[in-house]
Amino acid sequence: MASILLIFICLLVGYLLKRYEFVEAYSFRSFNTLIIYVALPALTLQYIPNIEINTDLILPILMPWLNILLSWMLFAYIGRKLGWGRAITGAIILLTGFGNTSFVGIPIIQALYGKAGIETVIMIDQPGGFVALSTLGILIANIYSDKQQLTASGIFKNILMFPPFIAFVLGFVLNVTQVNIPAEINTIFSTLGALVVPLALISVGMQLRLDFKSIYWKYIWIGLGFKLLLFPAIIFVLYFLIFQQSGQVIQITLIEAAMAPMITAGIVASNYDLEPRYCSLMLSVGLLASFLTLPLWYGVAMFFG
Repeated sequence: MASILLIFICLLVGYLLKRYEFVEAYSFRSFNTLIIYVALPALTLQYIPNIEINTDLILPILMPWLNILLSWMLFAYIGRKLGWGRAITGAIILLTGFGNTSFVGIPIIQALYGKAGIETVIMIDQPGGFVALSTLGILIANIYSDKQQLTASGIFKNILMFPPFIAFVLGFVLNVTQVNIPAEINTIFSTLGALVVPLALISVGMQLRLDFKSIYWKYIWIGLGFKLLLFPAIIFVLYFLIFQQSGQVIQITLIEAAMAPMITAGIVASNYDLEPRYCSLMLSVGLLASFLTLPLWYGVAMFFG
């Protein structure tokens, strides 16, 4: 209960800090920098070296890739049929193709499953969501944007230079070589990694913004219908019914599939001029709407898993 309460308190704190101008308008970027360069790598190094690597992780890692591929196929088709502009089509693909598996996913899963669930989240987020965003996501952004194209070497560099991915590779090497991390070092990783939850939620709270007069509401509801309802339903049918999988890892995978749009995907879309105002509104509405749909998918995961 305390973990659930912490989520809403941190979101409220972030919103109030921004609303009453206790911080500058873009201060959330500093929070995001701390998360990406310090807290998330530390959290990764805390857990990855100790994860038991087995075939059970294939389906969780595969889920984010299915998300972006299905989103791309669906909205590229719908965009052509309905005559959508290239920018709004690209924005919808990116915002519905990636879930907020770390910034919001980590605190949600920690609240529901404890620290044991974070191991699965990191595997979904790093080799799953981030690598997919850094490759397919950048490719899609280039296809639908009028900005200068990023080369294959540039995409590869983005992956290699991303701190959480560097930490993931290092953690994987330590896991495979079975190198034991000293308890003192692990305590440092644990302390710094604990910053992810409050910093991420405060950052998200600072970015909450609703514009009820926006022209983008049609695209918002179409996108969220896919991200929060249709895609999790596809994962449920595929993983639970067709593959007949169960257990905590698959439960977490379904819940992560139902997460709100990824903040980083919104940043990528905005940087490529793919309707930045739509991206901002989609992130805010998606986060609030997900608090209504996540309990539904959690109930489904517990009942069938």
